[in-house]
Parts: sequence; C-alpha cells; structure tokens
Amino acid sequence: MADATRYPLSWPFGWKRTKSGERATATFTESAMVKRSQWNREAVRYDQIEVKGTKRVGLPTARERLTDQLQRLGAADVLLSTNLQLTTYGQPRGGQGEPADPGVAVYFTLHGKDRVLACDKWTTVAGNMAAIAAHIDAIRRVDRYGVGTLDQAFAGYDSLPAPGSHNRPPWRKVLGIAEDENCSAEAVQAAYRDMAKQFHPDLQGGSHEAMAMLNEARDQALREIGDCAG
Repeated sequence: MADATRYPLSWPFGWKRTKSGERATATFTESAMVKRSQWNREAVRYDQIEVKGTKRVGLPTARERLTDQLQRLGAADVLLSTNLQLTTYGQPRGGQGEPADPGVAVYFTLHGKDRVLACDKWTTVAGNMAAIAAHIDAIRRVDRYGVGTLDQAFAGYDSLPAPGSHNRPPWRKVLGIAEDENCSAEAVQAAYRDMAKQFHPDLQGGSHEAMAMLNEARDQALREIGDCAG
C-alpha cells in the first residue's frame, strides 16, 4: 500500500465504485443539542429551546469512531484516504465543501497482512467513514461471539487484489488491447485517450486512483514498446 495517499483518494484497485446518482443519504447519527419550538403560555408565543437529540453524523465523530474501531481491531500502519484535505489534527481544512467523490478508503496492516476497506455508497465523506467503522464493529463481533475468527471474517477480501503498486494489472488489460495485437506507441496513446474519457476524476465514475492506474499502464506500455523497438 506504499502508493496510497491520504489526499487525494486512493481507491483500491478491484473494488467496485458506486455511481454518483446511486449514492444514498446515510442514516448514521450522533448525539446533539437540537432546537425545537415550545409554547410559552405566559408570553403567548412559541420559544426556541434546546433539547437533547440527534443529528446526522459529522466528520469529527465519524473519524473518532473509525479510529476507535481500528484500535480495537488491532490494526497497525493505518492510512485514511479521502478527497478532503485534513489538518494534522484530522479536521477538514476550512473552505472545503463536500467533494464530488465522497469515497473513503482505509489502509492498514492486520496480522501481518495488508488490508483495505473502502466505501462510497453514501453521499458524504462522514457517512462513508461511519459506515466503515460500523463494518469493522460487525467484523469484530465475529471474533467476540466465538463462532469464527477475524482472519475468517477477512477471508472474503482475499479474493481482491491486495493494496499496492505491485499488483497492477497488465497494461494491455487496462488499455483494452488484445494480447495478440501488434501495438504501436500511437495505438497506446489512442487507447489511453479513450480510456481517460471514462477514468478521469472530473468525470462521473472516474477517480484519481483509476486515472493513476491508467497513467501507469500507458507509461509501462510505452517503455515496453520502446525496448522492443530498440
């Protein structure tokens, strides 16, 4: 996971993306003081008072929950990746709105293995962060109940590529060029431009991680073609 970055989002290769139009509003909440109207008989009016209630989970609380769950899990070398620029204290820098891509990926080591969990089902970074925290809590229950182990709970993720640059797919697969097709630098650049129309992070369904993978595939192809030509 050496190539993962805290910002921008490093989406794990092999993980399916949620289209922006299919994302939903998360229902994760946190305790908060909320305002409500109360009838004041003496003044013959409604007054605004504060009472204990709940509100949609915010980023500080979501991050706190995720950090807590990772610690309880026993995760090491944690790297949280999003499209929000954070301060050294883990708070979002001022002047930022919700990013177009609210996906969250958390990279960590568990029992000597590189692991990653990612979520982009919800419309906010906080919602996706809280979802990963809740997911880790559910995984931990497997171990607590004594029915299975953490390694068994993570077994389903072993079919996905482990995070890192060492497991990038062959450039022909990324660029959509057949194995038996004679290829030139011009053909590589043409395939690259076509794929960039799908992968570019400014486009729906694209991401920085996908674009980085495409750039790497193009560079690898051009190096290989150059070596053959030489």
